[in-house]
Amino acid sequence: MHAELPPSENQSLPGDPSYRWYRELSRYHWFVLIVAALGWLFDCLDQQLFILARPAAMSDLLSHITDAKELQLAVAKYGDIATSVFIAGWATGGLIFGMLGDRIGRAKTMMITILMYSAFTGLSALSVSVYDFAFYRFLTGLGVGGEFAVGVALVAEVMPSRARPYALSLLQALSAIGNVSAALINMGLGIAEGEGFVSSPWRIMFCIGALPAFLSLVIRRRLKEPEAWQKAQQQTSTVAQKAGSYRELFSHPVWRKHALLGLVLACSGVIGLWAVGFYTPDLIRQVQTKPVTDLMYSEAISEAEAADDATRLQQLKEVKAAIDSNTIDTLQGDQLVVKNSVDRQVKGKLSIYQSLTSIAINFGAFLGMFSFGVVSQVIGRRKTFAIALLAAFFSTVCVFWFLTDLWQIFVLVPVMGFCQLSLFGGYAVYFPELFPTHLRSTGTSFCYNVGRFVAALGPLVKIYLNDFFKDTPEPLRYAGVTMCLVFLIGLFVLPFLPETLGKDLPE
Repeated sequence: MHAELPPSENQSLPGDPSYRWYRELSRYHWFVLIVAALGWLFDCLDQQLFILARPAAMSDLLSHITDAKELQLAVAKYGDIATSVFIAGWATGGLIFGMLGDRIGRAKTMMITILMYSAFTGLSALSVSVYDFAFYRFLTGLGVGGEFAVGVALVAEVMPSRARPYALSLLQALSAIGNVSAALINMGLGIAEGEGFVSSPWRIMFCIGALPAFLSLVIRRRLKEPEAWQKAQQQTSTVAQKAGSYRELFSHPVWRKHALLGLVLACSGVIGLWAVGFYTPDLIRQVQTKPVTDLMYSEAISEAEAADDATRLQQLKEVKAAIDSNTIDTLQGDQLVVKNSVDRQVKGKLSIYQSLTSIAINFGAFLGMFSFGVVSQVIGRRKTFAIALLAAFFSTVCVFWFLTDLWQIFVLVPVMGFCQLSLFGGYAVYFPELFPTHLRSTGTSFCYNVGRFVAALGPLVKIYLNDFFKDTPEPLRYAGVTMCLVFLIGLFVLPFLPETLGKDLPE
């Protein structure tokens, strides 16, 4: 099943410091890696734009709610629902397009998925309610879910065998650039909002997310199907009919075992990231809202005093008193004008804090995802996964329990990003090694995406936990710590999965 290669042809010699994987890559190898990386990078850009835009989008779409506490709970609830719907669309798209990747080809399927997630991201900017917003996110998820499996299958089959784990790790690591780009877009628009240059910047963010559609033109013109896939298609009609078949995947005892155990392994990371880790920007926004609001009003009051503007000074004090007593529904006229002007500055500042948190996560993520490929070439895939799962658990608990001050974003959050996202570097390396060519995209997609149906329940569980901890000062903090237990689930299936270090891709 996994034939050992001679040492000279092995994927890499564990612990060999002289090996330089990138020297084995031709110009076309680099082209394939760059195109696949861009497809996944823009995919992750879309995901991160959604995560960062989610609180502001929900606040705007639920602006008819005037009670501050009720609005906060509604924003959290409908944000979680939109996240669950998005993840469910992701899982559905992964199943459909993973199968198509084996049937009609990796390049064609990648082009379709990029067009889909770009178009529906753009449509998200036109949302008028939380319901059509969630619908657009579901359609976006269809395209997002299909891209990863075909991308890693394409790179796995094109790259030289020794360079494959490193190329796949780099493919996954470069997704952090998409996430950081989203954070910079959010930061820039947050500054612009604070200065009064733009309103509803989340709509602009989703318009920007439609731009990756142009990448599909490059794919259509120059990207070829891998020789391994073409060869599989030219084999007997029986083999061709089995390509992309879930029936074939589950009728074969080995592939079935790999698919089911791989699914559980993926659930740990996917649920942990989407139901816990990606709420870190929301956490920093939540814990910093009152300090930032106090700071902005303090600065506005000082400016009014310096300008000897008694009218504005009185209005600012009245608005601040209404906020402190949760009676903002009594404000009217000029008071509301003053409140809206300061609120705009508060939102802009909080968007910057969110963006810094996202950048910190992805700084660690880039290093973690690439490091998985390097470390797993020395100690093996399973041992590396075990270390990563434990590290993800402890680092995430620390963030959700201790994160309060701004400086902690630059200390605790990058470590959490390194640990959590290293798992995803492992998925990119490991899952293609578990399945034969005619089922590689299907099997990889099953492991990576079906877990998202389970992960879609994660935010719904978080709604329950937020309600359970609603009498605490910060429900999100306690809910996040509780849900960190999901990282430990993957440890239980690792002993039953194969070690693929030093073994060729199954044919």
